[in-house]
Amino acid sequence: MSAAAGEAPRDATALRSHRWYGDGIAAGLRSFSHRARTRQLGYLPEEHLGKPVVAILNTWSDINPCHSHLRERAQAVKRGVWQAGGFPLEFPVATLSETFQKPTPMLYRNLLAMETEELLRSYPVDGAVLMGGCDKTTPALLMGAASAGLPALFVPSGPMLPGRWRDEVLGSGTDMWKYWDDHRAGLIGDCELAELECGLARSPGHCMTMGTAATMTAAAEVLGMTLPGASSIPAVDSGHERMAAAAGARITGMVWEDLTPGKILTREAYEDAVATVLALGGSTNAVIHLIAMAGRSRVPLAAADFDRIARTVPVLADVRPGGRFLMQDFHFAGGLPALLSRLTDVLHLDRPTVAGTLRERLDGVRVHDEEVIRPRDRPVAAEGGVAVLRGNLCPDGAVIKHVAAEPRLLAHTGPAAVFDDYRELQRTIDDPALALTADHVLVLRNAGPLGGPGMPEYGMLPIPAYLLKKGVRDMVRISDARMSGTSYGACVLHVAPESYVGGPLALVRNGDLVTLDVAARTLRLEVDDAELARRRAAWTPPPPRYERGYGALYADQITQADTGCDFAFLARTGRVPEPYAG
Repeated sequence: MSAAAGEAPRDATALRSHRWYGDGIAAGLRSFSHRARTRQLGYLPEEHLGKPVVAILNTWSDINPCHSHLRERAQAVKRGVWQAGGFPLEFPVATLSETFQKPTPMLYRNLLAMETEELLRSYPVDGAVLMGGCDKTTPALLMGAASAGLPALFVPSGPMLPGRWRDEVLGSGTDMWKYWDDHRAGLIGDCELAELECGLARSPGHCMTMGTAATMTAAAEVLGMTLPGASSIPAVDSGHERMAAAAGARITGMVWEDLTPGKILTREAYEDAVATVLALGGSTNAVIHLIAMAGRSRVPLAAADFDRIARTVPVLADVRPGGRFLMQDFHFAGGLPALLSRLTDVLHLDRPTVAGTLRERLDGVRVHDEEVIRPRDRPVAAEGGVAVLRGNLCPDGAVIKHVAAEPRLLAHTGPAAVFDDYRELQRTIDDPALALTADHVLVLRNAGPLGGPGMPEYGMLPIPAYLLKKGVRDMVRISDARMSGTSYGACVLHVAPESYVGGPLALVRNGDLVTLDVAARTLRLEVDDAELARRRAAWTPPPPRYERGYGALYADQITQADTGCDFAFLARTGRVPEPYAG
């Protein structure tokens, strides 16, 4: 029997949990106490002593529909751990529900990362299975695990079933925005919306479009932190439960091998993740999350790396919002391994993953549907789906998912219409007195990491209803916010530095001409430097959003979008001692 199948090592005292449980009475009072309290939990000595203790970090909750099945999946993980000779313990951790948590779960991504790190460090565990999938949970769990440094494996929650309405196949998020605009334009009524409410999201699981959730779980897979093919298995498919059980077995072997995130999350792994996100036409949020994750792995990664790699990688996944299909179609077309098999010339195939090298994972893989996963000579787009912009309006960068925008807007100059906060925009955007035209550039500020607070997904700014009724469905929109990965349109996002700290976005005035040129990768405010200097001298910083609590800690420590929006005290290098368990 191999170690991966549960063979005991030569010396079980090498297990980290041994420091808590010790060598019988001779180990002292604390070891005696730890064993007594484990008996209190109902466990026999032979169930856990000398075995890898595996923490199952579960983000299930009653308010998170993306994870509503994870309580059952945790039982499958436990089954796998037991079968491989380990000892599983389930830990509830913070749930970040993209749908319900306000002002945005991005405000709490770093809190879950910190909870993950400290939980793994402070308890008698030897390895961890991380269970998540809804947008911010994937980066948060992986950031915390990378910092903790224990063997870890990610179990993605999987996409929900395709939506249905009458004869339409719906994609969550993407079709929500589409039909809401149809309603605002007077094309459908309240009865149709009531029907759509029941058809957009039909099962447990995250969004079944290539939104942030699907993008980040795919990133976790190509990084090597999941089992092969895990990220696209539909949440309610029986294969998802089998994958969870296999993950429990595999983490037990990883503990014996001491296969830690530090050995997997290398520079090469992150470059491959960037290439994959771009080939998927994935969410712009991946730029922020992967930069933050790489920082925790002590790997330098910047937005410029996305732009550099984008010029060499085509979009091959024909999945909404940039394409036609949904995640279930992608899965049965071969899933991520099939897509990666078409990118082998740009990937680092001999790097390690939780289950063999990337080359071994792709051996024998093929594409089953070339409409869903396109061949290289027939891509969805010739270049990766995200572009990084520079210019006097975004000296530290901004991003645009140009494959999801109307091509006519990718080179555009128009007058700015400025909104100082999102609520003001919601109140006034449909007012005909604003006299907005399709050529206007909508600008939202004070929606960044500090200004939002938390950089909410406000970036797909609503188009005025009177323009929607004229058939206008896209405009250039600029903000320091993010947008949902299920969104679409010519939306320039993550403008850095943000307006709330005095970035150039704070200086824009109504009527100023703004130029977007995606081909040239530029975003420029057509105002001379002297005038901008005068405006800057007159600008005054706004008052703090928070005076106490977690929000005050967040405001004190959060970094800007171009560096991943991590907490400065978590992102920096430095020694963290292992706890003394005696």
